[in-house]
Amino acid sequence: MALSHDAQHGETTAPSPAGHPQPPQPDAPAKLVFSLAFAQFGAYLAVLTPVTVTLALRVSQIVPEADRGTALGQVLSVGALLAMIGNPVFGALSDRTTSRFGRRRPWLAGGMVAGFAGLLVVALGSSVPVLMLGWALAQLGTNATLSAVTSCIPDLIPPHQQARVSGVVGLTISLSMVAGSALAQLFGDSLALAFLVPGVIGLAAVALLVVVMRDRPARAGAFEPYSVKEFARSFWVNPRRHPDFAWNFAGRFLVFTGASCVTSYQVYFLMDRLGYTDGQVTDKVFVGTLVMVAATVAGSLLGGQLSDRSGRRKPYVLGSSLAMGVSLAMLASAHSFGMYLAALAVFGFGEGLYLSVDLALAAAVLPNPDESAKDMGVLNIGNALPQSLVPIIAPSLLALGGGGNYGALFLFGAVAAVLGALSVQFVRSVK
Repeated sequence: MALSHDAQHGETTAPSPAGHPQPPQPDAPAKLVFSLAFAQFGAYLAVLTPVTVTLALRVSQIVPEADRGTALGQVLSVGALLAMIGNPVFGALSDRTTSRFGRRRPWLAGGMVAGFAGLLVVALGSSVPVLMLGWALAQLGTNATLSAVTSCIPDLIPPHQQARVSGVVGLTISLSMVAGSALAQLFGDSLALAFLVPGVIGLAAVALLVVVMRDRPARAGAFEPYSVKEFARSFWVNPRRHPDFAWNFAGRFLVFTGASCVTSYQVYFLMDRLGYTDGQVTDKVFVGTLVMVAATVAGSLLGGQLSDRSGRRKPYVLGSSLAMGVSLAMLASAHSFGMYLAALAVFGFGEGLYLSVDLALAAAVLPNPDESAKDMGVLNIGNALPQSLVPIIAPSLLALGGGGNYGALFLFGAVAAVLGALSVQFVRSVK
């Protein structure tokens, strides 16, 4: 007889006999939803503050202006590559963890401690290789945490509530960018603190989830030993057997490729095209992030409510991805701060719509509930891989026509986002 996971406790219960309707599942406790959202906020605050603001400024302190774009690309791409590898591996290990503390808690806490250690190395390092080492550790650690956090959605949240919780949890990504920009502005005279304070907040946020959540260990003997074969499996879900999973992965990869064009290079865009100095750029990024997050909140709340009421996911992915594509096209032609803000507002609304249904759609196409962390880790490659590839591709796009070609970079991102919207329409098991 098939088994289903209890939404609040992570235990298994038998379904009602045939012919008798299932009693409605209760909503997940509010404190659990808050703790999930706060944990993701803290982890993303730690890792996205460097991506959006402080890492670019740290690189500018170390290398000459002519080399900073390439150096930033090297640091970002190495860190993102290791994050891409680590996410599904940590997810598979989490699925197998039989600790008496549960299978998610050890990775939540241990990952965040390692991530903070990496941020400490970046804050104090004085060369590009040291920055690469520290950023690699920071990415590996925080992605171990994030793989466990995202697995808590299918583990602990009942299906009828997943889009709303996905919207709330997804919203924290943009909120963490605002908070990170504010912290970078607040600690403008001490860039080290702008790295370390977000890390401390991340540690505290994850600790709260560890205390609040009910976690269960993996069943002993439920999985094969973690061998080289299982390591390879950590990166693979057969697209022929699970085409909906594959189409959702393709959509994620393309949408986040578009998004990475904005997050990775907005600091240098403001400096190179709009002419702001190092001292001014943190203020401008903060204002832009506020505008974007306000729009993201509107898009996420609207999308989550409408999606849960209608039971439909794909129309919101389509609309969100097309909006993100339009915003990137606007950025490509922006030559004023006002146009930059308008583009970020459109981008934020589209991103909010996407985040409101993204995790709910992902949970609906997972091949095996018992391997939710491993499979979510594979899906999260679609988030992490663009963070590695875009910094590798970006210098070539920026060099077109004599250099500083942000139009080419953002148009590339716009095309990717639109293709991502179309990919998700091939998912058949979700409306």
